[in-house]
Amino acid sequence: MPLQTIPPRIHWAVELMDVQPGDQVLEIGCGPGAGAELICSKLETGKLFAIDRSESGVDRTKRRNIKYVEAGRLVVRQIDLATLRVPVKRLNKVFAFNVNLFWVRNCDDEVALLHERVVPGGSVYLFFDAHRSELVPNIVKKTSDALLKAGFRVSVVEQKAPAVIGIIGKR
Repeated sequence: MPLQTIPPRIHWAVELMDVQPGDQVLEIGCGPGAGAELICSKLETGKLFAIDRSESGVDRTKRRNIKYVEAGRLVVRQIDLATLRVPVKRLNKVFAFNVNLFWVRNCDDEVALLHERVVPGGSVYLFFDAHRSELVPNIVKKTSDALLKAGFRVSVVEQKAPAVIGIIGKR
């Protein structure tokens, strides 16, 4: 398989998360598997559970990260967040990039599920491309409101190049 690059925006987001070797991580919307690759490279005893609604996203993530799947560090499933049953009891971190669920519709049930599964002191990291600046205020408000309503403490981070906004919910 040809070497696949990891986009700078994914590098920045995963570095900000400070993944630890023993973390239990959930990735929502694993798509092409770049985030999974970077997260799994930091895990030793921890595990990444990656989900995507699309069969192609699941297949691409599995193919790109076969060594982590075979090593038992990565589990990939085709499922949406609303029906998720996380195989680990508690999560240290949740990662999503450009998952519009958090700002285009009511996501109270999904965010409540995350709050239930994230350990005290753990965090939900929701990142979005910010190149369409007119959308950023709405993304930040709706995503922050959903996290606050579920009981998370919220902070917002911004990166100019590449243009990324991160909404972090800490339990």
